[in-house]
Amino acid sequence: MGFINNAKGQSAGIEARKARESGQTVLVYKFIEANSGSRLTGPMTGMAEQIQAVEAEGWVLANMAAAEGKAFTGERVALVCMFRKI
Repeated sequence: MGFINNAKGQSAGIEARKARESGQTVLVYKFIEANSGSRLTGPMTGMAEQIQAVEAEGWVLANMAAAEGKAFTGERVALVCMFRKI
């Protein structure tokens, strides 16, 4: 997955665990794509692994929205994901 994506996945998992342990039932998390060439059709580098890291902590992806452009991250894509506790 690569060093940066590994770190992002670990961070997402840690935050998901903290939210679960604190009793939250909904987690909203923003994932920013590592690949700056997001204009191409294809896999979003590291995104699946980061989502899986959250799901491994007892959450299920319920809703997702995507944003692209300077207002959010420069030239990258961001996914805002809402997870519900299993």
